Amino acid sequence: MSFAGKIAIVTGAGRGIGKAIALDLAAAGCDIVFTNRTKALADQTQAAIEALGRKCLAVQAEASDPAAADGLVKAALERFERIDILVNNAGITKDTLLLRMTPEDWRSVMAVNLDGMFYMTRAVIRTMVRQRSGKIVNLSSVVGFTGNPGQVNYASSKAAIVGFSKSVARELGSRNITCNIVAPGFIATDMTGKLDEAQQKAILDQVPLGRMGTPEDVARAVRFLASEDAAYITGTVLHVNGGMY
Repeated sequence: MSFAGKIAIVTGAGRGIGKAIALDLAAAGCDIVFTNRTKALADQTQAAIEALGRKCLAVQAEASDPAAADGLVKAALERFERIDILVNNAGITKDTLLLRMTPEDWRSVMAVNLDGMFYMTRAVIRTMVRQRSGKIVNLSSVVGFTGNPGQVNYASSKAAIVGFSKSVARELGSRNITCNIVAPGFIATDMTGKLDEAQQKAILDQVPLGRMGTPEDVARAVRFLASEDAAYITGTVLHVNGGMY
């Protein structure tokens, strides 16, 4: 899978899965544009990408701001003149039971996880349509398929990503643009690190492979769908969950 000369945008790449995706694509030959809200984390990701010998543009941007998406694409084109890959990874959780969930808990998760993906995809496809080529990979989640108590907002946003992506795949296939979904299971990140031992055991009891995934497990799946090896795959969900679902 050669990515020499390719330009990839990865949202939410300051840490965890997003950072692993950005580094994996950079190691494969991509120059990287990425977003993150925290400058210190963005600086660390940028240094790691540049240490791989790749060019990098870090942009502090709020995923829920449509103007920020347009500005990011403009900055990417000014620096690199093209965009080959978009990975919509940015996401948040605000977990609580439905009876306690506030409208703000609902809206804020939807604004980042779903609206942010819409803004970024809409901003990028203008360029991809002109190029008549492009790869879009959107991050969903196993809970978008199974549901999860305390995550009505998060699970709903991740389920909606699937319908969005399948529709984009149908709209843009004639322009040689693919749109696919990676749905991680439980991955060892800061988010799952907050779970206590009993909660982690309950999760692992559902996973035939007997372990949580790593951010690198997800990154390799994203890289495949962003490569020419996946040229005839679009509108598809690739589950990375150790057999849990």
